[in-house]
Amino acid sequence: MTTTTSVATPKVQIRHVGKVFSGVPAGTPAALQDINLSIKDNEFVTLVGASGCGKSTLLRILAGLEHHSSGEVLCSGRAITAPGADRAMVFQHYSLYPWLTVMENIKFSRLLKVGRENLSSSDVEAASGRADALLNLIGLAKVANAYPNQLSGGMQQRVAIARALMGRPQVLLMDEPFGALDAQTREVMHDLILHIHRIEKTTIVFVTHDVDEAIYLGQRVVLMAPRPGRVERILDVPLPARRSQDMKVGVPFRELRAEILASIRESSGMATDFDLLEKLSQQSEAF
Repeated sequence: MTTTTSVATPKVQIRHVGKVFSGVPAGTPAALQDINLSIKDNEFVTLVGASGCGKSTLLRILAGLEHHSSGEVLCSGRAITAPGADRAMVFQHYSLYPWLTVMENIKFSRLLKVGRENLSSSDVEAASGRADALLNLIGLAKVANAYPNQLSGGMQQRVAIARALMGRPQVLLMDEPFGALDAQTREVMHDLILHIHRIEKTTIVFVTHDVDEAIYLGQRVVLMAPRPGRVERILDVPLPARRSQDMKVGVPFRELRAEILASIRESSGMATDFDLLEKLSQQSEAF
């Protein structure tokens, strides 16, 4: 008797994707060129690279906010051509509605749905229960009736994350969501998003310019390079699923960090710039 082993379809598939923006001068390198990447269900993948490498453009293509010029992008085997309920995006700027409370911001998408569709009272109660659960998950149950201007930046971003999770998206896309936060708050948010990932079991694609953040959060780090934007390398992160901040001083973390930083400097030309600065410094000392 012959048995066959089924292979699970990747949650996200990016095949030979390219992006050329219209109106750019002739000869300008493509924003993205021949991007290939498969992301498994419930995987946490981080994208990192120098400015101009196209990581945010790629994320916007996954969200359906930007159209790719070539190739194909799939979510659960279906082509991505527009925004959809299977994907949610969290931006660097919180984009909360200032006239709504924390709870109302989280439930906003469901409130729109109630206005458009004939939902039963049980549907509305289920949405309220989901919002309550998310408030507890992000640790903001005590400020459910507060307004955004009464919250810190970190608290506002928690609300934005909860709002994105409200509809149970299959994929959570995050574009430098902690970039505007101070170092201490960022660490708290790192541990929070890892906890949310374990509980919600959502596939997460996370864009950052911070190498430490990329390593600490990701199961894999996708290293991108500019001019044209491309995938330079994909690296597995040698850390356990349960992570703690003290791992950042360990040898595996530091070695991977050094490797990624060296690749970024090389691919972006910064290594050459450093060599030139060193030569200029030596010349100035000679005079």
